[in-house]
Amino acid sequence: MAIAEAGSLLALKRRARKINRVLADKYPYAHAELDFRNPFELVVATVLSAQTTDVLVNQVTKILFARYPDARAMAEADPAELEAILQPTGFFRAKARNVLALSTRLVDEYDGEVPGKLEDLVTLPGVGRKTANVVLGNAFGVPGITVDTHFGRLARRFGWTTSDDPVKIEFDVAELFEPRDWTMLSHRVVFHGRRVCHSRKPACGACPVASLCPSYGEGETDPVKAAKLLKYELAPGNEELLEKLLAETHRAAEIRMESQRRPG
Repeated sequence: MAIAEAGSLLALKRRARKINRVLADKYPYAHAELDFRNPFELVVATVLSAQTTDVLVNQVTKILFARYPDARAMAEADPAELEAILQPTGFFRAKARNVLALSTRLVDEYDGEVPGKLEDLVTLPGVGRKTANVVLGNAFGVPGITVDTHFGRLARRFGWTTSDDPVKIEFDVAELFEPRDWTMLSHRVVFHGRRVCHSRKPACGACPVASLCPSYGEGETDPVKAAKLLKYELAPGNEELLEKLLAETHRAAEIRMESQRRPG
């Protein structure tokens, strides 16, 4: 039994790593879709991203950080003014409390700086393992797997885990990949989940990892119909944006922001 299990794990690892390579080819421009300039902006933006979209968070944080550029300024923010700025993100009262408490804690315990260790980050108000891994991977270069709803859904569809628990998913997936791949794997899987492998109707017929996916067939398999389900730069009519992203992967975040500012 142990030998069979070892063989199954090896096969799973090989297939998982092939999927990662295909997604790397498909999304060489994958990146964190929350806009930030430093660890403080990233941790706040990630806290605010709960139950809303990154696009909306990016619109709000542009105003937020112009008014409160660092932990010290935000710790002294007027709660009512903070709530007014955060209102578009939903659950704004709770988010305002978390951001105030987070900033105050950073000032009191860490001299206003965001700590670079997971065990410290998860003690901050509003920060769990997901947020901590986002900050570690993208602001500090420390490998981490970010399990949001997209990542969890695809990890189950790919057969990397059977769990619904984010921590269990993180540990299951970590066994399949080298730590150096964790952060970019997270971006690629989330990109794929938002663009192709949707929750209700995945575009199986337009999926680059269809031949490697044990869940192929859960969604639309007809290539023409599936292509119509693709989103963002992969959606029909966005060929120019996709071409630009592929040609200038180092400017992906900037190009994305420019495309989102366009009217319509």
